Amino acid sequence: MFVNDKLEEFNKYLEGKKVAIIGLGVSNLPLIDYLYEKKALVSIFDKREETKIDKEILDKVKSLNMNLTLGDDYLSNLKGFDLIFRSPSCLPNTKELVEEEKRGAVVTTEIELLIKMAPCTVIGVTGSDGKTTTTTLIYEILKKKGINAHLGGNIGIPLFTKLCEIKSDDIIVLELSSFQLMNMKVSPNISVITNITPNHLDYHTDLDEYINAKKCIFKSQDENGVVILNYDNDITREAAKEVKGKVIFFSSKEKLENGYIVDNDTIKYCENGLRKHILNYKDMTLKGRHNLENACCALAATKELVDTSIASEVITSFKGVEHRLEFIKKSENNVKWYNDSVSSSPTRTIAGLNSFDKKIILIAGGYDKNLDYTPIAKPILEHVKSLILIGQTKNKIYKAVSDEMLKQGKDLNIYEATSLEETVKIADEIAKEDDIVLFSPASASFDMFKNFADRGIKFKEAVKNIVK
Repeated sequence: MFVNDKLEEFNKYLEGKKVAIIGLGVSNLPLIDYLYEKKALVSIFDKREETKIDKEILDKVKSLNMNLTLGDDYLSNLKGFDLIFRSPSCLPNTKELVEEEKRGAVVTTEIELLIKMAPCTVIGVTGSDGKTTTTTLIYEILKKKGINAHLGGNIGIPLFTKLCEIKSDDIIVLELSSFQLMNMKVSPNISVITNITPNHLDYHTDLDEYINAKKCIFKSQDENGVVILNYDNDITREAAKEVKGKVIFFSSKEKLENGYIVDNDTIKYCENGLRKHILNYKDMTLKGRHNLENACCALAATKELVDTSIASEVITSFKGVEHRLEFIKKSENNVKWYNDSVSSSPTRTIAGLNSFDKKIILIAGGYDKNLDYTPIAKPILEHVKSLILIGQTKNKIYKAVSDEMLKQGKDLNIYEATSLEETVKIADEIAKEDDIVLFSPASASFDMFKNFADRGIKFKEAVKNIVK
């Protein structure tokens, strides 16, 4: 019978220890149960007021008689702890955390402990775009091979509390954000960075901090580690110099001597200049040529684990993940509606625009993450016939596009809306037969919605209720 010695030792350590959990989200409930079961003395801290927290979660915590500190000053009592679980939204350089760490507390995250105590291979995926699709593809490829794979991180389920069920020949696949990676002192065995472009600058101090957080996915690897990097992205190409183990590049622009390339919509594997055909875009169910790059990542990450023929079969039949260029419906006049709510940055929306062979009606705008919208202006003029704007960033996008129109001497119909339902009504009124309507905000969702999934669901509901 397999025994995870690291986990057993940690479980014994927990008994009687003072443990703090920062953030009372749904994903922390299994951790709360786990720590209670191991007889740790748990205190919970959350900056929200009681009325803003789900009653079921509050009732659960109160039934376990755990200390609970809420409100703006919620970290004032963060003193004297042995172990602190930091939520991704709580920066590691938060004053109270730094002081506790200096005093001797261990500050960690559920993800960091999971990787540290995993008894098996861990594959981690990060990047500004394409994380979820790439992570899901890797997971599906491993499952098709018959490997007992576990999906976690930003997607799947919290895996730390499932460690006792994970065996040495299983594989853990994690989607990891910069929030989760920041200051992490352990790395997956196989790490993927799809790309790095400016993002989350409302959270990170600057772009360098964001980049360094992403690099944590490989920084703690040894010479046995494997890192898959985007050769076309200046930041990730340069990051290869810091890798201790093996680097596998992929590119959709260069004919690499070694690695994976996209050549005329065909993925090829290159070894010492010899190129082997793997699959063609026309055979893929998944829409968007940028997904050829995601497929390259998945092929590279699973190369030593699964036959290429099995991986290709999974990639060609993969239908995609919800809210990612997701087809919603075709109207009575053959207008096709797509939900790309996950696109929370200009680069993601540009990739979505490049996925269609004709001009589209674009709905964009949302929460402002302090991003530059200048780069999206040219692609919008090239691929969009009408633009409908909403949310905090609508003025930024409008200005970027207007400035570009003046430069090029072109014109574009631009509409403004105050609600998601209004954007759908406008799009429905102006759409002609065989048009395409794409909801791809190029912005985060937090100005009007809980998250991108909530935004996508509400958009789909509006389309189904309004469009005939």
